[in-house]
Amino acid sequence: MSYRKFLVASALAIFGAASTSAAETLVTNQEEYRDAVARAGPGDVIVLANGVWRDFEILLVGNGKPERPITLTAETKGQVIISGQSNLRLAGSHLVVSGLVFRDGYTPTSAVISFRRTKGEPANHSRVTETVIDRFNNPERHEIDFWVLMFGRHNRFDHNHVEGKGNLGGTMAVRLDGEENQQNHHRIDHNYFGPRPILGSNGGETLRIGTSHYSLTDSLTVVENNVFDRCDGELEIISNKSGGNTFRGNLFLESRGTLTMRHGNNAVVEDNVFLGNGVPNTGGIRVINKGHVVRNNYLHGLTGYRFGAAFTVMNGVPDSPLNRYHQVEDVLMENNSIIQCDYIEMAGGSDEERSATPIDSRFRSNLVFNRDGNNVIRVHDDISGIAFKGNAANAVDDLPVKSGFSNSPIEMQQAANGLWYPVGDDLASIGVRTDLNVLDKDDTGVAWYPKPGSSRATPPTILVTPGEDSLFDAARRADAGSILELAPGDYRVRKTIVIERPLTIKAAQGRGTVRLEFERPALFELDDGGRLELSGLEISGAASPDMSGNSVVRTSRYSMTSNYGLVVDDCSVSDLDVNYLFNFFLVAKNTFADEIRITRSEFSDITGSVLALSREIDDLGRYNGEEISVVDSRFSNIGGAVFDIYRGGTDESTFGPRLELRSSVLESVGHNARNKTAASIRLLGVQVADIHDNEFIDSRPIRVTHTVGDPITRIGGNRFTGTPEPIVGEISNP
Repeated sequence: MSYRKFLVASALAIFGAASTSAAETLVTNQEEYRDAVARAGPGDVIVLANGVWRDFEILLVGNGKPERPITLTAETKGQVIISGQSNLRLAGSHLVVSGLVFRDGYTPTSAVISFRRTKGEPANHSRVTETVIDRFNNPERHEIDFWVLMFGRHNRFDHNHVEGKGNLGGTMAVRLDGEENQQNHHRIDHNYFGPRPILGSNGGETLRIGTSHYSLTDSLTVVENNVFDRCDGELEIISNKSGGNTFRGNLFLESRGTLTMRHGNNAVVEDNVFLGNGVPNTGGIRVINKGHVVRNNYLHGLTGYRFGAAFTVMNGVPDSPLNRYHQVEDVLMENNSIIQCDYIEMAGGSDEERSATPIDSRFRSNLVFNRDGNNVIRVHDDISGIAFKGNAANAVDDLPVKSGFSNSPIEMQQAANGLWYPVGDDLASIGVRTDLNVLDKDDTGVAWYPKPGSSRATPPTILVTPGEDSLFDAARRADAGSILELAPGDYRVRKTIVIERPLTIKAAQGRGTVRLEFERPALFELDDGGRLELSGLEISGAASPDMSGNSVVRTSRYSMTSNYGLVVDDCSVSDLDVNYLFNFFLVAKNTFADEIRITRSEFSDITGSVLALSREIDDLGRYNGEEISVVDSRFSNIGGAVFDIYRGGTDESTFGPRLELRSSVLESVGHNARNKTAASIRLLGVQVADIHDNEFIDSRPIRVTHTVGDPITRIGGNRFTGTPEPIVGEISNP
């Protein structure tokens, strides 16, 4: 070889080696990160040093190659915390992000993670994996943002842990606004979507694909092998709003809502498992639009009804605009098992507007089993456009579908996969396949970040004795879940006790009276993370200042993204009359209770209301509390309405409010001249009201106003003495 040829060959070898080499760069601050991104090429790895990165808007822009992506990762997965006002944007191609934790902050923009830099500059062939978003909530409950927005094409979001979204906006959405984002073939797989609390309004989906505007455009997104654990944000857990999407092999655990084909056509929904375990409002699958295939899905122990039922086939709107309900057409529903569920709704939502019944559809080889033999199928309109064939029911009384069902006793047995199947060769082809895989929660999310459980450790008990600030100090020091056990005596509380975590305050059993008085406008204030249980206490407002708007318990005056709970048992509350408007419980706008429960308690001499849940008056379908239950209690000389519960607007995306009043006495209620409700109980927009076996004496009437949907109002077994009969009306004629 000549010397010249040797030099040329050596140079080519050196250049080739350099072109295939990859750099790994550890960065310790944001400036170093930006420099590393500017230099990054195919195969390079940028490593964020362990620690807390605060107020970090991460921009990863570059173009890797299929086998040599540009990677952003953590020095140790789970030990890089992105906090404060932070987010992540990806733009370019063949990018990978992994190992980050978004916690203790919120995004200042519309998304925590976005697969584009700006409109027209998306990421393609990119991936976010093994990343956590945990309660990364905007402090304003109804300030909208999304945690993950997917743009571009051929992107993947997998093996991530997403939990605790409390403010308005879907947890995750796939956007189709622009040709570069359509027919995208995204994959969303093996993620753990953890508990999302009830939002109390529309806009609480866990996953949305598309919007009504682009609903006739194909997205071609695959959603498979994800866990949706207690995703309770609103009626639609998953909202499909585009075409050609696949939902396969997902596990829905005790989630209140449904997988809804809200807009768009030609979805495939198969091999999914829905386990409700009897939890209220747990639902399954809701069918709207055309060309879908719904097969081999297992639905067990679901209690939802109407739009939130185990299985709903909707009516449509004739010549529907994009944002309403298109007619169900050419839908195949086969080999689904619907076991121990409360409702199947056929032609659901039928009304004057939704009058287009399902057509050209097939419901075949499905199993409907309930041990008690009660009928669970409700038919709301003409269903002759659905061909029923080869289905089986378990000796159901008054089965409304007369053809296409066998209706004989069925023996069931549990298989190795934990699911229940009919016994006998003649039923082998009915319901789900015996090889249906039930996704293991441990196969989703990340291994290094704990998934929330439902078990509780035994709470610590703290003994408290009367003394200056003794109760205030004990509550301030108490850990979450603690029980403050109060010795007998008088407690005069000088400062409002702020409840920021679950706490029980109870009288020591059998030792004498515990009496609480308070000198501030409120005795307790529930803040983000708070839950309060009061038991065995006497509470007096006699020492409170003469100020309108006092209350024994109030929520924070500011927006709360965490839901709270309030339980009152065996308590006596009196002397809330030092001014003309003194409530027992007062809420602020943009706050929400999962549960309010009052049992075995007495309330007397109150100028305002006992429960004033009426601050969401914008008529947007929002409200202040989900479940309100009052049992075995007495209310006397209450100036306002005992309960004032308001949910205005016509939105149909929520389940509540829900009220139970049972075995209680209301005497001289509602006569304060400032009681604008003119009622002893005012319910507007309440979805379910059960008022049974109560006594009303010399009180203003119950006033119920229905606003939307099919509200259930049951009033029976009550005695009315010196009290008008209940007044129940519609919003147009209250």
